[in-house]
Amino acid sequence: MLEETGVPRLAAPEGEEKAGSPAGQEVACCIIGGGPAGLMLGLLLARQGISVRVLEAHGDFDRDFRGDTVHPSVLEIIDQLGLSEGLLALPHSRVQQFGLQTEDEWLVLSDFGLLPTRYPYIMLVPQVDFLTFLAGEAQRWPAFQLEMGARVEELLEREGRVVGVRYRTREGWREVRALLTVAADGRFSRIRQLAGFQPVKTSPPMDVLWFRLPRQPEDQLSSGGRFLRGRAVIVLERGTYYQLGYLIPKGGYQQIRQAGLAALRRELASFLPPELAARLETLQEWRQIAVLTVESSYLRRWYRPGLLLIGDAAHVMSPVAGVGINYAIQDAVVAANILSSALKQGTVNTKDLARVQRARLWPTRLMQRVQEQIQRRIIASSLAKEGERFRLPAWFRWLVRRRLARLLLAYFIGLGIPRVRVAA
Repeated sequence: MLEETGVPRLAAPEGEEKAGSPAGQEVACCIIGGGPAGLMLGLLLARQGISVRVLEAHGDFDRDFRGDTVHPSVLEIIDQLGLSEGLLALPHSRVQQFGLQTEDEWLVLSDFGLLPTRYPYIMLVPQVDFLTFLAGEAQRWPAFQLEMGARVEELLEREGRVVGVRYRTREGWREVRALLTVAADGRFSRIRQLAGFQPVKTSPPMDVLWFRLPRQPEDQLSSGGRFLRGRAVIVLERGTYYQLGYLIPKGGYQQIRQAGLAALRRELASFLPPELAARLETLQEWRQIAVLTVESSYLRRWYRPGLLLIGDAAHVMSPVAGVGINYAIQDAVVAANILSSALKQGTVNTKDLARVQRARLWPTRLMQRVQEQIQRRIIASSLAKEGERFRLPAWFRWLVRRRLARLLLAYFIGLGIPRVRVAA
């Protein structure tokens, strides 16, 4: 039987009470994870008067994130919500083209300036600022609640259905009961583990050393990749600094660490442009360098009765093309489009959850397959030929010189197929 809120009132299963647990709270949707997917879904549901509680394990958003790229697809979604002015007011930089430098030439691979959109560029904004912005907008709606420092430890189940979670805070144990629980808690999803889902993993042949170098106002270096003599680095212009990702063979960090920081600086200087090579002396400690273990995986099934997984919890994207945030937010938009009516009526069932997966599984798998091909045919090929001249296949060079090819690649990366829009 449903109460007026559409949330079933459920007695706690026998033997489950924890010392200090307050009475369970009830919402229509409990979202685990205050990242891009969780906050966007919470915002979209709260706008429609659907009660939402977002539980975020960390105490704040101020930590080192691996992705700061907001693609045109997300900028369009923000615009549809009437929030673009606030987002664009945040300090940011923009990438309109992305290219690739080899010994022979500079090739423009994708030109976002060709896209049929009001936002023909990738916005680079610190994810802490982006999340703070989303949280602030969501909290304008009375139906939205955000609880920081809330680590989920258990799923609450009744008759084979997930009916909420039990979580730990500094004050002790708490519970929240919900018609629908959504796991948006990232690539190391605790909920995925608790629910017994096993991701299918692929094995990208690389890891990434992530670090910053100063940028001067007169610099003219474009964002893009540099593939030279068996070395590969991604350079992103970030206003006052450059963000660099040095691609290394899988598991190669320990060997680099043993050789020492001075050796790493010499190696980087051998293929970086002079203006960046001269600034490598700013790297004085290993803590200035983050090691990103690249992985990619997906779930064959994203749901159980009462539970849905989205974003990295359902599909971990490779950093190739920087689409992780955007695919997570698209998941949230599609989930809100499909599930809002059922949440209002208090009748969410597995058919509704299966519709979300059907709508989002093939776009994510298509992108992952493209990422895998880029990693294996271009990146792995480059890293396997240390000291050798790197050449792209002639057919590829011919193709990306065509305007249509640059447009199509920009569309695929920047807007996505299909193009996701907010329904309400």
